[in-house]
Amino acid sequence: MTNSVFTILENQSIARNIYKMVLRGDTSAITAPGQFVNLRLDGKFLRRPISVCDLEEDVLTLIYKPQGEGTKAMTFYKPGKDLDLLVGLGNGYDTALSGQRPLLVGGGVGVPPLYLLCRRLTAQGRAPHVILGFNTQDEVFYEKEFRSLGATVDCRTLDGSYGQKGLVTDGIQAAGEYTYLYTCGPEPMLKAVWALCDTSGQFSFEERMGCGFGACMGCSCKTKYGNKRICKDGPVLVKEEILW
Repeated sequence: MTNSVFTILENQSIARNIYKMVLRGDTSAITAPGQFVNLRLDGKFLRRPISVCDLEEDVLTLIYKPQGEGTKAMTFYKPGKDLDLLVGLGNGYDTALSGQRPLLVGGGVGVPPLYLLCRRLTAQGRAPHVILGFNTQDEVFYEKEFRSLGATVDCRTLDGSYGQKGLVTDGIQAAGEYTYLYTCGPEPMLKAVWALCDTSGQFSFEERMGCGFGACMGCSCKTKYGNKRICKDGPVLVKEEILW
């Protein structure tokens, strides 16, 4: 983990209530897809954790959904503004276990960390099958970006307004054989994916956090192997250790 100042290069809406922020700074502490950063925001005591979507040398891409006062204020930040970030938090995904045809399943704001993962997997010669789930067409983002990596993409919307109608679990049932599973999204989705998963896999959990680096114990959860902190021992947990 490092504490660094990043400069905003871009901050814009890319779908309904979804924003993309691009920053430049010291990214050397980011070693795996699925890790996150913790942003200090103006006038706020607690930082905001946001997953890393993409990384290119010293340029960092974050995708976020404005929900509370802090993230809503972020939407007004302009290029050139400096932000204080804790960088390289969490354990991230392990690509060594993927096999040749990994399945990547993302729902809503669980989609962003899978993009860098998909980039790493395709660079290693793997053939990822990606399932993206959204509520409706105007919430869809990054489908074209995943396709541009050469991945097979199945986009699903709950109301059928774009792609295939249904849930990501419908996509899993239609995906055919896969060698390993990676997923990120809201907990009800993760639980449903866990129940359908035919292989081992890695599940990235979303959780409210205090410090973001394991000191406050505010994001602890029970696992088969004892209590773990989502910010420090996660956010990625292996399928076999998860207790629902």
